[in-house]
Formats: sequence, C-alpha cells, structure tokens
Amino acid sequence: MSDKSIIKQDNQTLAQENVKTCENCHAPVQGMYCSQCGQSVESTLRYFWSVVLHLLDDIFSFDSRVNRTLIPLLFRPAFLTNEYIAGRRVHYVPPLRLYLFISIVFFLTLKFFAVDESLGAFNVGDSVSSTVKVEQHLSKLQTKKATATPDNQSLITDEIKKFSQYKEDLTKQKSLAIKGLTDKLVQLEFEKLREKDNFSPEKQKNLDNLIENITLFKSGEKNNLSSDKLTFGNNEDGSLSFDFLTPEHNKKVNDFAQLLSKKAEKAFNEDPTPLIKEAIEKLPQLLFILLPLFAGLLKIMFIFSKRLYLEHLTVALHSHSFIFLSILMVELIGFAKFYAAHLPLITHITEFLEVAIVIWIPIYLFIMQKRVYKQGYFFTTIKYAFIGITYMVMIAITATVAFIWGLAST
Repeated sequence: MSDKSIIKQDNQTLAQENVKTCENCHAPVQGMYCSQCGQSVESTLRYFWSVVLHLLDDIFSFDSRVNRTLIPLLFRPAFLTNEYIAGRRVHYVPPLRLYLFISIVFFLTLKFFAVDESLGAFNVGDSVSSTVKVEQHLSKLQTKKATATPDNQSLITDEIKKFSQYKEDLTKQKSLAIKGLTDKLVQLEFEKLREKDNFSPEKQKNLDNLIENITLFKSGEKNNLSSDKLTFGNNEDGSLSFDFLTPEHNKKVNDFAQLLSKKAEKAFNEDPTPLIKEAIEKLPQLLFILLPLFAGLLKIMFIFSKRLYLEHLTVALHSHSFIFLSILMVELIGFAKFYAAHLPLITHITEFLEVAIVIWIPIYLFIMQKRVYKQGYFFTTIKYAFIGITYMVMIAITATVAFIWGLAST
C-alpha cells in the first residue's frame, strides 16, 4: 500500500472519530451544533464547580470590552444603545450582563456606605457634610490650642470636647433620632460661629432646645421625635381598614399595620441598621421588576416610533446602568471626602465632582432619549418630563414597598 493511501485512510479514520451523534435526534454531528435540530453537543451536566466558574467568567470576564463599554456609558449618551440596536454588539458588554454586574456592585456598596458596620450608623440628612465640617473645625481648634495663652486653652479645650461629642453622635450613634437632632445642632453651632454677636435669641433658643432633646433621648426620658405616633392607618383613630374587606380581614390588616408601626418607631428612635439592611436587600429584586415596567412606559410614550419592546428594554437597561454607576461614583467620592476632611483642597474638589455628576445625570438621560428616538426638542422635553415624573412615582412606590417589606422582615 502506498504512502498516499495510508495517509488518506488515516484522515478518513480521524474524520470518522470526530463525527459525533446528536443525543436528541441521533443524526451525525460535525462541530458544536447539530445541523438537524440545532442542539449543542456540549452536555449541560457538568461538575458543580465548573458550572459556577463558567457563570462567574460570563459575568465578570469582560476582557477588553469593559473599556469600550464603561467610558461610552458614562460620557456618550445613547451611543451603546444605538450601537446595540444597529447590530454592532460584539465589541461591547451585552446590556443585561452590564446591568447585572453594575447593579450587584452598586447594591453591595450601597449597603456598605448606608450602613457602616464599623460605625454602626446610618447617614441621615446632611450628616456626612456635618461630620466633615466638625472634623475641619476640630483640626483648626487643635492648631489654635497649640499657640493659645493658658487662659484661652481652657476655653478651647471645652470647645474641642463639645465638638468631639458631636462627631461621635454623628458617626457612632445608632439612634436615628439623635443623629438627626445632632445634625441640626451642628448646623446651628456653625451659624453661631459665623454670626457671633448677631446670633439671634430665637436661634439660641432652638439650639438650647436641641441640646435638651438630645440629652433626654440619651437618658431614655424621651423616645419619640414628636408627639404624633407613627401610624400606617387611614382612619382618625389610627386604624387601617378598607371598605371592600370583611371585618375579619380588616382586623388582620389592622393588626399587621400596628405591628409595622411599632417596628418603625423602634427603628427610627433606636437602631435603624437592621431595617436599612433589610430594605436595601429587597431593592435589587424590586428594581429588576421595575425595569420591564419602565420599558413598557417607553413603549407607550414612543408608540409611533415603530420600535420593538426589546429596543425599549435596551434603553432601560443602559439608562439604569448609567444611573447606578453614577451614584456609585458619588458614593465613592463622598467616602473619600469623609476621610480627607482635614484636607480643604480635596474637600472642595470632591464636592465639585459630586455636584457635577448629579447635574450630569438628568442631562445625560435627556440627550440619550433625544438621540435614541430622534424627535425634536419640544416633544423630547414634554415626553422626558412626563416619563421623569411617572418614573419618580414608580421609584417612590418601590421604595415604600422595600421599606414595608424590610419592616416585616425585621
């Protein structure tokens, strides 16, 4: 037998060995998919850890596409959406995968920044800004004390002690009531420092009342921010009932509402950390449900654009990814500002960046809507305003559901 015949026979043998049989229709298969039924020849039954690793690789291994995706997502409104709709998709992270990745990171960091385990605190009002101001003031007082006369050192020491207590109440205090009152107290204290002799008697009275209320809260003599009891009721006596329910069902609903009221009062006036944790944990599921509803709103508003529902869903995924990423950046900047409070230049830069990002969000979304749906400024503005108002109502309902769900889980 010649060498050519041997080589030909070997090639035929290799080709036969490479031919697989489809487990679904039993047709011969060459390649990764059956030409008859389209089923993949790769088995879905694998070792558990190989499935987990493959899933993690799908979610987090964006390779070079991450740069081509995140930069346009932040700075080029509608670019990714128009590219995806036009069919140019291979160079960018798919919208759903992008949303899942950013939302996972966003909610993990939101839980960390909103409820800091090391501080055991939840930020209310402008408490972060107040804390930064207190830090800066304490730094100035320490510098001033080093060069002060013996007579003035005693006054400065008292001032340092007072503002150190404010800092502790703003950061390490678990009671939401005390943190909120301290935030107001700090603002008045700085007004007093600015105005000096022009500080009005009325403001001084408010300041003294705040100090008294904080003392009463800490001693346990007062446990509510106001005389009005927190209630979920819709009747004058505070009970909850609905005309379409039977008396037995109304009693169950009212009992549940009373239980939520007690939990809410305890959370606000003692330690809100468990409630905030539970509410934040519920938000990802609720917002994921909100996505298709928002896409449906876009479909209704742009019904004459002849776009498919999935195109509107792509707009929803990209816009939410942008919003989450922007808020995440604001959180990180606020975190840097908090720990660089003693550096005025860094504080000013971070404050400017925070404001710039917050202003950029609505501008970006407006430009995105105009570039995707290609309508004039008048109709774009009208529809943008209506969509924005409607969406804010949807967000408010979602936050309320998360709050009630969180209360029920604590």
